[in-house]
Amino acid sequence: MQVYIKRAFMLKMSQCKVKMYPWNNLECFHIRFMPEAEVLKKITEFEDKSLLIVDDDNPFRERLARAMEKKGFSVSQAEGVKIGIESVKSKKPAFAVVDLRLNDGNGLEVVKEIQKNNSESRIVMLTGYGNIPTAVAAIKEGAIDYLAKPADADDVEKALLADPNKKAAPPENPMSADRVKWEHIHRVFELCNRNVSETARRLKMHRRTLQRILSKRSPR
Repeated sequence: MQVYIKRAFMLKMSQCKVKMYPWNNLECFHIRFMPEAEVLKKITEFEDKSLLIVDDDNPFRERLARAMEKKGFSVSQAEGVKIGIESVKSKKPAFAVVDLRLNDGNGLEVVKEIQKNNSESRIVMLTGYGNIPTAVAAIKEGAIDYLAKPADADDVEKALLADPNKKAAPPENPMSADRVKWEHIHRVFELCNRNVSETARRLKMHRRTLQRILSKRSPR
């Protein structure tokens, strides 16, 4: 997985590699996590195949749920923190995929509840905007991996079933540099309450240049 952020944060060097890239006036640090690579065993070899998916993006959640069911998981869904916690209390999932930002709160609350009820549960966090502090927080709460959206079913399956003692192979379709730059600009734009002038000032970009970027569709 690749995560790009404005500033560098301290992580265990055994878990990441850090390199700085200049993009126009943006100084971004490229942190490549070393998630665990090869699948430990197939889902059919697990006695408990229960998977809880918590995401407030209904089309994405339902699409991922269908794909994971085809892969052999027994899937249940929740669209928010409250329903997710209720689901965990009624049935302890062996696997979980939880979006970090939910309409009614933070996905880490669901992770905490899962860990409290089943410390062996394998949890993968999802987010639209990857950044190091939230990644560290997710791992501390018990998540085994952290994927940037849109993550497909194959990525999720590999993360859920990965062998923790083996390093990952390079990603087949990593997010492009243009897409990462676009994501970063839009994140700052949202944090500035969609104020173009303030966003341009913080990113040290010309206002018109920023407006052109914001008017375009996201690159692949």
